[in-house]
Amino acid sequence: MAAKNSLAKALKTVRKARGLSQEAFSDVSSRTYLSSLERDLKSPTLNKLAELCEVMEIHPVTLVALAYGGDAKGVDLLVERVRREITELKDASDTV
Repeated sequence: MAAKNSLAKALKTVRKARGLSQEAFSDVSSRTYLSSLERDLKSPTLNKLAELCEVMEIHPVTLVALAYGGDAKGVDLLVERVRREITELKDASDTV
């Protein structure tokens, strides 16, 4: 599944899991725009993603991890990979 499509699905899943209506995002987004995101018609900027996640009380990385990882095992593997990549990049930058 493409990450973009997964982001739309993850956004809708988290919103519903939090018991939020699309109208609950009115301070940061119109209902029409949120609906467009959830139907994969538009893609949010990073700043907009952060605003949406603030309403849902989750970190933006959590939403992205759900989009890329899918299920719990996939998310665990993704988090492990990200941790390893960050360590490698930090180690590489320390030696430069």
